[in-house]
Amino acid sequence: MEPLCAALLAKIEEQIERSTHLIEMLPADRLEWQPPIPGAWTPGVLLGHLLECLAGFCAVLYAVEPERLRHFAGLRQLPVNHLCGTDEARDRIGVYGEHIYQGFELLRDSQLGQAVPTIFVGVGERLLTLLLGNLEHLINHKNQLFTYLKLLDVGVSSRDLYHFRGE
Repeated sequence: MEPLCAALLAKIEEQIERSTHLIEMLPADRLEWQPPIPGAWTPGVLLGHLLECLAGFCAVLYAVEPERLRHFAGLRQLPVNHLCGTDEARDRIGVYGEHIYQGFELLRDSQLGQAVPTIFVGVGERLLTLLLGNLEHLINHKNQLFTYLKLLDVGVSSRDLYHFRGE
């Protein structure tokens, strides 16, 4: 894998790993707990939305290589944005992670600047912009889960949220 693609994939995989770690800390009996924030999702719905975050990476990668990644089309049939349990979330995150890796194996650094049409921008956006947007989406909702765990008095710290370099 070329260096820029490898570095970006490593960061995505790190966020997937930290998200999975936080999911494992979520008490199974609190999936329908309502945070004291008007209009907030329950933790179970948030888990279902984390699946959508990962599906977004797969959609972008599929748009770049629709023929070689045609098996990605089946991912669209999987439910997202639903009340999701921790086991389902963990299993499905693994599936999306495998697909993301497969997609990145086909990418070249030179493709990161190419325009990819989207449902939001028909003329396209640069592939790097789309991948970074999906990464931002995942990171924001990972942080939301971290906040929920704090509100539930689960003993989480920065070490649960971040991968510290050099350790």
